[in-house]
Amino acid sequence: MSHQRVLTGITTSGTPHLGNYVGAVRPTVRASRLASVESFYFLADYHALIKVGDPARVQRSTLEIAATWLACGLDPEKVTFYRQSDIPEIPELTWLLTCVTGKGLLNRAHAYKASVDKNTAGGDEPDNGVTAGLFMYPVLMAADILMFNAHQVPVGRDQIQHIEMARDIASSFNHLYGEHFTLPEAVIEDHVATLPGLDGRKMSKSYDNTIPLFAPREQLRKLIMGIVTDSRAPGEPKDTQGSALFQLYQAFASAEETAVLARSYADGIAWGDAKQLLFERLDAEIAPMRAVYDELIQDPAQIERTLQAGAKKARALATPFTARLRHAVGLRPLDSQPTPVKASKATRAAAPSFKQYREKDGLFYFKLLDAQGHLLLQSTGFASPREAAGTVARLQQQGTDAIAKLQSQLIVSADPQVLAQALGCFAASTD
Repeated sequence: MSHQRVLTGITTSGTPHLGNYVGAVRPTVRASRLASVESFYFLADYHALIKVGDPARVQRSTLEIAATWLACGLDPEKVTFYRQSDIPEIPELTWLLTCVTGKGLLNRAHAYKASVDKNTAGGDEPDNGVTAGLFMYPVLMAADILMFNAHQVPVGRDQIQHIEMARDIASSFNHLYGEHFTLPEAVIEDHVATLPGLDGRKMSKSYDNTIPLFAPREQLRKLIMGIVTDSRAPGEPKDTQGSALFQLYQAFASAEETAVLARSYADGIAWGDAKQLLFERLDAEIAPMRAVYDELIQDPAQIERTLQAGAKKARALATPFTARLRHAVGLRPLDSQPTPVKASKATRAAAPSFKQYREKDGLFYFKLLDAQGHLLLQSTGFASPREAAGTVARLQQQGTDAIAKLQSQLIVSADPQVLAQALGCFAASTD
C-alpha cells in the first residue's frame, strides 16, 4: 500500500511561537504517528535568507526550531527530518522549475503584491526594496514540496496560494516533460489555522506580538496577562467572537472545556480570571515539552547529528529523482539516446492554451486563449481548483461535445468554428 506523503517546513527566521505550534508543529507531529503517513519535516533556512540579514539569527533560529520539533515528539527514526540547505538538489530543482514558471504567475503572489501596493501607496517605485528572492519565493517553496512529491502540505490560510502555485508549476513541468510530479493539496485545520497574538492581530513575528512557545513559566504567565481585552467589567457578559483569549484557549482545550469557558463568558467572567484559566491550560500542555526543549538546546552537536542523518535519508530520494529530472529536461551525457518529445517548444507556443487562475472573490476560473492570446472561452467561478481543472480536462477530451453540457459554466467569446478548431488541437495532442 502506498503511503500519503505529508510535508511541512518552518522558516528559520525567529523563535518558535504558539502560532507555529498550533498551526504547523502539533498537527503534523500527530499525523506523523499514523501508520499510513510518510512525513517530511524541514527547517527552511534558504527561505530565511529572504527576510533575515543576520547570519547568527538564522543559525540560532535553526537550532531552536529543530529542538522544538524534537521536544514536541517528532521521532527522527520514523520521519524524514532535515535542514533545507543540506539538500543541494532543492536549489537545482528551483532552477528547473523557474524555467517553466510564468512571470505573470509570480506577479500575482500575495507577498510580492503587498510589497508593490505598499510602495505605490507611499509614492515609491513599485519594486523598491523587492529582492529577486522575495519574488522567487513561491518557486523555492514549490521545489521543497515537489522534490519529495508530497501529497499534502499542512499550511495556514495565508499559504494556500503557494500550494496552488506549486500545483500550477508542477502541471507546467509535467506538460512539457512528462508526468514527474504529484500535484500537492493544502491541508488546513480551520479552527486553529491562525492564532491571534498579544494585540489581537494574527500572531506573527512581523507584528512583534508573539508568545514564544517555550518561554519560561513565569514569562508565559506575564505575557498572557498582558493580552489586550476590552473594558467590560466583571459580571458583565462578554463576547467569545473576536476574543483573542477565547481563540487561544480553544486552540488548546477540548470541545467540552471550550464550552465551559463560553458559558463563563456569558456569565461575565472577569478578564483576569479568564487569563489565569488560559495560562493554566497552556502550561499544562507545554510544561513537559519545555523540560525536554531546555535539555536539547544545551546540546547542539546532538541536534546537528540528527539533522545530518535526516539529510542522508532525504537525499536517498532526492539524488536519483533529480537525475531523472535532469535527463527529462535534456541535461544528459552526450552519448545517451535522446528521448522523443511530443512537440517542439515553438509548436506548443503556437497552440491554443488554457489558463487557470484565482480571482479576489476566492473562486477559481479558467480561460481558453488562441495562439495570439485572444480570448476564445471563459469560465464562471468554481469553488475549488480541482473542479476547474476537471472541467478543463472534459473540454480537452470531449471538445465541442462538452460545451452544450457545460453551458451554465462557460462564456463563449469566439465563433463556434474557431472554438471547435482550437479544442480539436487538444484532442489531437492526446491521441
